[in-house]
Amino acid sequence: MSVPTTTVPRLSATPTFDPLLKPAIHLPKHTLLESPNSRAILVGNWRITASTNPISNAPQCDQLQSYLSTGSDGGLPLPEMTFGSNSLKMEWRTSGFIGQDKRQKRNRSRDQAGAGADKEGDTSAESDLEEEAEEEAEWIYEFDTLHALLGVKKGQLEPGDGGVKVGYAEEWLKSRTGPSPLLPMPKTVPTKPYDWTYTTTYCGHSPSYPSVTSVETTPSDTSSAASSLITSHSPRNTSSSQWVPFDLNHPSHAKHQIPLAELTRPDPILFYAEVPLFEDELHDNGSSALIVRIRVMPTCIFILSRFTLRVDGVLFRTFDTRIYTSLENDEGTIVIRETTGWEAPYDVVKNRLPKRDDLTPLTDPLFIAKILSELPQSQTTGAGTGWRGLGKKCEWMRVRK
Repeated sequence: MSVPTTTVPRLSATPTFDPLLKPAIHLPKHTLLESPNSRAILVGNWRITASTNPISNAPQCDQLQSYLSTGSDGGLPLPEMTFGSNSLKMEWRTSGFIGQDKRQKRNRSRDQAGAGADKEGDTSAESDLEEEAEEEAEWIYEFDTLHALLGVKKGQLEPGDGGVKVGYAEEWLKSRTGPSPLLPMPKTVPTKPYDWTYTTTYCGHSPSYPSVTSVETTPSDTSSAASSLITSHSPRNTSSSQWVPFDLNHPSHAKHQIPLAELTRPDPILFYAEVPLFEDELHDNGSSALIVRIRVMPTCIFILSRFTLRVDGVLFRTFDTRIYTSLENDEGTIVIRETTGWEAPYDVVKNRLPKRDDLTPLTDPLFIAKILSELPQSQTTGAGTGWRGLGKKCEWMRVRK
């Protein structure tokens, strides 16, 4: 007589994902706008606009360089790839921007126009953006190329600027001196001194507070042309709020931390943009680049601005700015800003390569940032340059009380 057997289902170590069991995520009302060189989203009290354009042409570079010229320092040679017209702008107002009802009525009128609406459809998105621009914002925060380059040191480098020499600089100097110790080393004086690595601690700026442009930038570093440009872009009714520093290790400040769990959830992305500001190959000695990225999700807005520097044979350097604001905060609109600077010798990062014979990851900003964040000395001593950008700083601002 056979004994009936019972089959016990095997338990998988990795549970099977069932999309039907995933909790529904409420999507906030939002509107997407687009023109040939700009994309925008209206959500809640926010308007986010990303402007992406080709590399600046000669007239545009001349205009940008005129803004960067200050007194007798001769200005700043622009990076090889300068996107002078690119920017990312956050705008906030109490009443929000164009409402859904107004836009729906306009869309219905276009649909009723029949064939004529098709002809006007080519310019409708552009007119939408122009109409949005007429709506006055009460608080603005933005990232653009001009202000990023204003944070680059012009003139002789001083302690704290994090000056860098190329890997073969010392050997080059030694090759031009005789064996006698009495022969002096030749002096090398650049005709137009500036930080050739384009290192900047630019963390965005608000037109009403030009001083937050950079850790290094002060009003005296700004040309009269740039100062007038800043003033002309200031909103009429700006918030009186200021950035308030806070300590991540303090228990009462935990509510101001950027919630990483929320950012890593597979929530829908309502809006995404990548805005390059500049890039330079440092005369084939490495790479220097600044790129700003933004994600708008159903619950929050998140911005990452990342400056990445690689000087072959010398060092790696990264400066990150993270901007976060929740779309579900009933206590008012709070914006959190975290800035972090890392630095490490080239060989230290190179020794962390997954494959010794594959140097490709050393050109990947994501890999560089990951390794630098894991090194214990990267925010303190760094690569020994004394760069003032090392370390972490956290701030928050209440846009509306």
